[in-house]
Amino acid sequence: MFVQPAYAEKDIAALHAGMRAWSFATLVTQGQGGIQSSLLPFLLDAQVSEAAPFGTLVTHLPRHDPLYADLLVAEEVLVIFQGPHAFVSPSWYRNQMTFPTWNYTLVQARGKPTVSEDEDKVMQVLRRTVAHYDTPLGGSWDFEEIPMSHTGSRLRVIATLEIPITSLTGKMKLSQDKTVEDRLGIIAALQAQGDAQSLQMAGLLRAQHDMREALAAPSMESTS
Repeated sequence: MFVQPAYAEKDIAALHAGMRAWSFATLVTQGQGGIQSSLLPFLLDAQVSEAAPFGTLVTHLPRHDPLYADLLVAEEVLVIFQGPHAFVSPSWYRNQMTFPTWNYTLVQARGKPTVSEDEDKVMQVLRRTVAHYDTPLGGSWDFEEIPMSHTGSRLRVIATLEIPITSLTGKMKLSQDKTVEDRLGIIAALQAQGDAQSLQMAGLLRAQHDMREALAAPSMESTS
């Protein structure tokens, strides 16, 4: 991934936070069938080690997924975590002698995959996945109440995937090259659009250090 220095995010905690927030990510492999991809829900184990200097990704997938064969022999795979993104119009700037662009955020992780068909391990990962995504919703469904006679058939067609992360790259293109005044215009326009992506992007711009200072000033607060 091409990352201009102004947009590079190197803080591991920030990268991990993005990966957790954007955890339904794209797994990319390359094998005899060419390049393949699948969207999967990833869990992040942040503990680092010599083998996993940036933590470990954990997920599960059906064994009949075409890229499963790639995982069995792959030396490296890529996982792409896509965050908020938004089109940016020059009409939103004070200085309009420029061109349209796109603001976006993403994290890319690489590592050597390890798969397992062990049913106990599959069950462990499924429990972790349910605890992470479903339990916080507070619904009435309980995974543990599903009888093994029903769950067992699923376990036999699912595999776990672990990827010790050996390379981690983040790119946060958030109009860092624009003045505070121009970024205030972007924020106002994105908030006016009102969709989830636009509001999330506006929030990221507002969270920039110099923007927080500017927005705290009375004159800037009235502008925003």
